[in-house]
Amino acid sequence: MFTKKFNRRVLREKSLQVLYAFEMNKDGLRNLTEGILADVPTDADKEFARVLINKVIANRDSLDDKIKERVDNWEMNRIALIDKLLLRIGIAELLFFPDIPPKVSINEVIEIAKDYSTGNSGKFINGILDAILNELKETGKLVKSGRGLVEATLPKK
Repeated sequence: MFTKKFNRRVLREKSLQVLYAFEMNKDGLRNLTEGILADVPTDADKEFARVLINKVIANRDSLDDKIKERVDNWEMNRIALIDKLLLRIGIAELLFFPDIPPKVSINEVIEIAKDYSTGNSGKFINGILDAILNELKETGKLVKSGRGLVEATLPKK
């Protein structure tokens, strides 16, 4: 059932489940995380999910500020919780995971939204994350390293 390297999409989905449960209970993060990640076969994969979860929780306010900047006349409490969590995950990956290409982060949360949220969520999330990605590029705050992760390293046409 499991591939040699656990599918990152599944790890993101599990991270979403932990974040959702934590948002509902505001308690027991360690137990939630360990319980939901119990079937993840490798420590490295568990660590990816743990770091993602912890980055989202630790930076919640600044991630929400980035969302608020992009949702003119739309109150944060009107955004579906799943969409808000997916946006936080996507922004956290853009900001704190230099080894993940930005388009991968964006595409992954859009695909997860298709399974866990509404029909319009993918477009909504895509619009916000694309705007944030463009801002990070323009301000020089997008820190990505490695082959194929930085557009400036791609051959010019």
